[in-house]
Amino acid sequence: MAATVGYTPLDAPLFPCHEDPVFTDLQWESLLSLCDVVVPALTTEKKPKKPYQKTITAEEYDSAFKAITETLKTPDAAQTARQFLEENVSSNPLFKEALRRAFSLDIPQDSKNGLSLILTALNTRAGSLLLTGSSTPIQNQSFDAREKILNNWLTSRLPQLRQVGRSVILLSKRQWLINSPTSNEIIGFPRVPIYGKPADTFDYEFLQFPPGDGIETIEADVVIVGSGCGGGVAAKNLAEAGHRVVVVEKAYHYPSSYFPMTQGSALAHMYEQGGNAATDDGYMGVLAGATWGGGGTVNWGASLRTQNYVRQEWADTGLPFFTSAEFSNSLDRVCHRMGVHTEYEQSFQNKITLEGSKKLGYNAQIIPTNSGNKPHYCGHCTLGCHTVGKQGPVASWLVDAANAGATFIEGFKADKVLFDTVKGKKLASGVEGEWTSRDTHLGTTGKDATRRKVQIKAKKVIVSCGSLQSPLLLMRSGIKNSHLGRNLHLHPVLLGAAVFEEQTRPWEGDCLTTVVTDFENLDGQGHGTKIENVTMVPSMFLTALPWFDGLQYKKFAANLGRMAGFITLTRDRDSGRVYPDPVSGHARIDYTTSAFDRKHILEGLIAAAKIAYVSGAKEFHTSYRDMRPFIRSKDNTAETDINATDGGINDPAFQDWIREFRKKSPLIAEYGTAASAHQMGTCRMSNSPKKGVVDPDGQVWGTEGLYVADASVFPSASGVNPMVTNMAITDWTSRKLAKAMNRDKLSQTGGARL
Repeated sequence: MAATVGYTPLDAPLFPCHEDPVFTDLQWESLLSLCDVVVPALTTEKKPKKPYQKTITAEEYDSAFKAITETLKTPDAAQTARQFLEENVSSNPLFKEALRRAFSLDIPQDSKNGLSLILTALNTRAGSLLLTGSSTPIQNQSFDAREKILNNWLTSRLPQLRQVGRSVILLSKRQWLINSPTSNEIIGFPRVPIYGKPADTFDYEFLQFPPGDGIETIEADVVIVGSGCGGGVAAKNLAEAGHRVVVVEKAYHYPSSYFPMTQGSALAHMYEQGGNAATDDGYMGVLAGATWGGGGTVNWGASLRTQNYVRQEWADTGLPFFTSAEFSNSLDRVCHRMGVHTEYEQSFQNKITLEGSKKLGYNAQIIPTNSGNKPHYCGHCTLGCHTVGKQGPVASWLVDAANAGATFIEGFKADKVLFDTVKGKKLASGVEGEWTSRDTHLGTTGKDATRRKVQIKAKKVIVSCGSLQSPLLLMRSGIKNSHLGRNLHLHPVLLGAAVFEEQTRPWEGDCLTTVVTDFENLDGQGHGTKIENVTMVPSMFLTALPWFDGLQYKKFAANLGRMAGFITLTRDRDSGRVYPDPVSGHARIDYTTSAFDRKHILEGLIAAAKIAYVSGAKEFHTSYRDMRPFIRSKDNTAETDINATDGGINDPAFQDWIREFRKKSPLIAEYGTAASAHQMGTCRMSNSPKKGVVDPDGQVWGTEGLYVADASVFPSASGVNPMVTNMAITDWTSRKLAKAMNRDKLSQTGGARL
């Protein structure tokens, strides 16, 4: 493996933030006093001088200090360890600015209003008494009192307080991990991967428009809204078929010289709502790509094919294509283009999954990845791939489209699809939206940014905005269908963290190359959970794990370099919906993991714990706050337990932990921090407009010339990472469309041939 030597990515400045202060000075004071409870300065002083200090015993401080310094093994280890233990968040100006940015740009207005109401009440005698049990404003109460209040809110009878408590804790954890001056050094997480030779991205060109008040109009045969996995495949196939293709993307392109971005820049530039998208109930974070190349730029490269039982299920809904040779051919074609393969070195945590599963008799398989038939030993790719080894749309499909003559526009926010009406039929005729030049994108004041209304006139329109945005664009365009935005599947996951004695450096190597399939069909109808590994980027992984107090969380975070991460990828039977925020128009996600699906998640977590246990893990934590972690007895070492004839998972203490966990079935949604990186189904494909949004060709029912090409067309959850399924469906529908357009072109020219 080639090492990354002397490489420093270019800086990706954040978007300009609105001048809106979000909260008053007094409200900020109250909020930050709560954030300091989550990440406080630790001290042994019995009467601390600062309100952000948490008093712990000398033994607790010395134990944490010793563990950190022994791990660092650097000349300044002692100084760095003390800084880490004694830093708090409100003293870091970057932390407050990050919070202000999140509230200004990404958090829904009603959530801001709810928090503002609570913060205002906390600064009145009556409100403070009601919410805290004391008439003293919360920022003037002792640290211990504030810590008790925050923990009490998590189990309050008032849902608003439970929501505020969760939000404060989650935001504080994430923004601390992103903006802490010491956390990455303590953890050992490097700025760039230590392996992988930097390479240059394809040199894309994007249309630019001059300043002006009028509408800029361009013409094409096909306009594709979105540059992700569906849009990229459609662009290649239609451009190579000889059609004039324009691809528009609301986000902006960053070359590989910017990758991997810092955690804060990556979330801001490459994810929906700055990485802060969440379900309305606040129990699940939703990661969705919003960048050039879409989810294919930030995913983990897993290239699993649609399984037979899912294909049969979809075919049984009246869509025989899914069990046809044509679909198989499309699966083959997209995998071949991306160089999908299984010949690579496994990372530590993926080895744990393979070897632990072997000990237990589980069926663990190697996941193919789309790295061009070459090794790709990098766990940072969710922040952008600096080697261009991952063959997502930016390195494959969009390159082919560009070479075939496709035109690209970045910074284009599509407002609506345009239609002509002929004899009562809605004929798609293009897309209208607003284009913004790269000025604001590059972090300037935005005063010189050019904004223009742009229309792309086209014979065919393909909507490829993803399952969160495609239904919203269709809604804004006047499409009426009872299924539009509904049938949302999210593959909900809870996380597991196994802690080992040795350094594991879990961010090294491909983050996801193994899967355990024994629990994928727990109901006999194809619903259950797969066990996979997970990206170990600190702000993405550690944010989901529980906080109980500042000492516990700092000690836990410092251990990331000795962990292996697991997720329970659940094929959800039950669904939700996506709808527009009434104020901002942003996608809102109405989804709570059902009790039926939560039972499956529980079984997945227990299985992951077993894999970790037989692999020698000394601790196993989950993102379900109401379940204590399993801590292995010091007398029951990994060596004696694994090699003993009656060892394995028969440790009575471990079995007691499993029984205790099972008693919590079904898990309570709000006690866990769940996550989703897969969104599907909101423009469901069907054989009738009474059953879905698009027809078997991907065309929106009740229209002509309007298509959807992304994971929103899935009839139900795919049960596997959706990239290859998405691409294969689009490969088939776009090739079929290209042939139909060629026939139309031929008939219009009187059948003349060259």
